[in-house]
Amino acid sequence: MGDGASLFYLRIFFLCSGFPLLLFSHSVPTPINLHGLRSISFDEGYTQLFGDSNLMLLRDGKTVHISLDERTGAGFASVDLFLYGFFSASIKLPLDYAAGVVVAFYMSNGDVFEKNHDELDFEFLGNIRGREWRVQTNIYGNGSTSLGREERYRLWFDPTEDFHNYSILWTTNRIIFYIDNVPIRELARTEAMGGDFPSKPMSLYATIWDGSTWATAGGRYKVNYKFAPYVAAFSDLVLHGCDVDPIDHLSTCHDKQDGLYNSISITPKQRSAMQSLRRKHMIYSYCYDSERYPTPLPECLADAREAEQFEGAGSGRSGYRRRGKHHHHRAQAVPATF
Repeated sequence: MGDGASLFYLRIFFLCSGFPLLLFSHSVPTPINLHGLRSISFDEGYTQLFGDSNLMLLRDGKTVHISLDERTGAGFASVDLFLYGFFSASIKLPLDYAAGVVVAFYMSNGDVFEKNHDELDFEFLGNIRGREWRVQTNIYGNGSTSLGREERYRLWFDPTEDFHNYSILWTTNRIIFYIDNVPIRELARTEAMGGDFPSKPMSLYATIWDGSTWATAGGRYKVNYKFAPYVAAFSDLVLHGCDVDPIDHLSTCHDKQDGLYNSISITPKQRSAMQSLRRKHMIYSYCYDSERYPTPLPECLADAREAEQFEGAGSGRSGYRRRGKHHHHRAQAVPATF
């Protein structure tokens, strides 16, 4: 997508949302909103990563199904690398018993920077029948895998009944995770973080795989393949960022477009909604894990009510972070035959 068209669609995206943000144009603040960027088809921006026939395209490539069975999982990735931007998908998770199943929607550059990679994660963790799915967000920078920044939440809706929207805003100074256009987490860059703040070009990934060893009750409940295939559906695919040259990793963004991302912040109304959601539904945060981090990491600014919620909880981190091996070979997507 060209810079001019991208900037146009980003403005339309912001104007259509129900959650106002601020865009500073010529130093004059103009209300804008987060919702409605043009979605793309699979062939416009993605390629199959692994899983051969376990990836299917429907609705002319506007919807992607990836599935897990005894043979393999599946995944796809963006064709381009991006340095900052807004990335989003509507996702419907597998039905019924899903213990041990992991669906991931994330950004990473592990295939380019193997020893000092960056990563921004949504990881959806399956559960036994009658128990809700959980979602875990995580952030790595410069290979800081020993310093996981996990937060885990119980979903307040049934993610298997319908599509829900999950988004990542990544700028030079902050990272915001959204669910259904409501921010659930913000990480502001601090000088003390240094290279731990993701700042190298990344691709966007979507995968489904067997996380039996850790995903549900620390590995107590495994994937039961009599319920397979486990199918995760993705639609409303949005890739809106500063794509980079794959050789020299230089961004194609103009200063104006780059500044557009940096101008986005959480409004007081959004922050109030985020705080309420976190107090009701967050069940783990690295910032309050005194067993794991006796001295909180530098970006942790304790919220008194959140801190009270986790007081005396201990680590509470069974299975807090282990992604299965990455698959980097490219394959061809299989169109649906119906």
